[in-house]
Amino acid sequence: MDVVLSLLGAGLLEALQPLNLTMIIIGCTVGLLVGAMPGLGSVNGVAILLPITFLVPPTSAIIFLAAIYYGAMYGGAISSITLGIPGASTAVATVFDGRPLAQSGRADKALVAAAVASFIGGTISVVLFTLFAPPLASFALKFGPPEEFALMLLAFATFIGLGGDDIPKTIFSILIGLVLATIGLDIISGKPRLIFGDISGFMHGINFLVLAIGIYGIGEMLWTLETSQGKVTVHKVKMSFSSLVNNLKEVKSYIGTTTLGSVLGYFVGTLPAAGATPASLMSYGLAKTFSKDPDSFGKGNVAGVAAPEAANNAASTGSMLPMITLGIPGSPTTAILLGGMIIWGLRPGPLLFTEHPDFVWGLIGSLYIANFATLIINLAFIPVFVKVLTMPFTILAPVIYILCVVGGFAPTQTMHDVWLMFIFGIVGYFLRKLNYPVAPAVLAIVLGPLAERSLRQSLLASHGDITTFVTRPISGTCVALAALLIAYPVYLKYKKRKLGKAAISESA
Repeated sequence: MDVVLSLLGAGLLEALQPLNLTMIIIGCTVGLLVGAMPGLGSVNGVAILLPITFLVPPTSAIIFLAAIYYGAMYGGAISSITLGIPGASTAVATVFDGRPLAQSGRADKALVAAAVASFIGGTISVVLFTLFAPPLASFALKFGPPEEFALMLLAFATFIGLGGDDIPKTIFSILIGLVLATIGLDIISGKPRLIFGDISGFMHGINFLVLAIGIYGIGEMLWTLETSQGKVTVHKVKMSFSSLVNNLKEVKSYIGTTTLGSVLGYFVGTLPAAGATPASLMSYGLAKTFSKDPDSFGKGNVAGVAAPEAANNAASTGSMLPMITLGIPGSPTTAILLGGMIIWGLRPGPLLFTEHPDFVWGLIGSLYIANFATLIINLAFIPVFVKVLTMPFTILAPVIYILCVVGGFAPTQTMHDVWLMFIFGIVGYFLRKLNYPVAPAVLAIVLGPLAERSLRQSLLASHGDITTFVTRPISGTCVALAALLIAYPVYLKYKKRKLGKAAISESA
């Protein structure tokens, strides 16, 4: 333990060097802006700015890119809360409660909760990273295709609680999302499927952001225009130092949810190819399932903002663990970081800790500082973010529309996805009118490809033996937990119905 603390102290001193500290502050600020732009995200931000880092030493370069990654995880919540458009897939769960909070004039509360939860998640994950990097890396290696599928099944089980009391509608929404996830090329045979008469645009599948921006951007705008009948009330938010202090005092009300999301997010982030998106979705689902007031989720519960934000920030740190210790990227962004490290002559793996301790511990030390710096920058800019909501809707609606078009075009740079985004927006609008939950469908299209790949790999390796998912210890445990999470809302609904019948009989 003393050795770890001494190495961490040396890493903090390395991170506090003037050049490295400057890189952290610039990286966090740029990342915050990158994360807030719909369709851009940490992957594109790090990829675009990677060539710039060749002007500085390798340690400063990786610190700069890691700071962008950290800042982008914070920034994704900004557009989710203020505009209802997720900046990236990692922030889609933040829309569910962040947007209703903003619409009710409590955007400051949502933004403060997102910033503080991100800080808590980042801090817990960095501490876990420092203390348990080698053993957690070896444990993550035990996750084969069956364990990955069982984890995805566990994630789907947490979605059951997202649709409220109407479980059949929730399951239907999940199945629609899974069908959409299968569009494109078959992962085993390579043959096209569900491409609707050889429409070339469907060959690359349906990008998650196209669906999310269509439903939560275009669909939400159409819904707002209809319900307000053209007279949209602008909810002005007064942001002052006293309101900031009051919002910070409310942290204790969601500290338990935030801590759970942080630990869960870090663990999921350490699994190769899992990433921050499943972590944030699972954290939100669990927060709602075990909340004392689950009906308030989706209507403006601050815990619904804190849980996913803590998880996605913790996962971003966790995804660096397999990259550094094993040379296996835990997310698309860390894959770019891995490429940068190789270009700089640094070979990721267990020997990195002994051959380049200054680099490794300097990076770990920078994560502590970047976490604190991003919190301060985020809180300082909250009054600016809140001013977005004071704009007249006649100006805000075209801005949202333009951002949606740019966000829909950015991932693949084809007009096919832009038209698809408009279609999803209209479909999302009608689903909302019919009271169908759209969140499970959006989440299913994210995890669908991951679940399909691990399922088919598992069945191929076991020659079609489905018991492989329950005979292996880790996957069996995940399947059992998934079954319990599916049964729990069903039990609560049955219990509520039984109590209602008892009350009616007593009154009669």
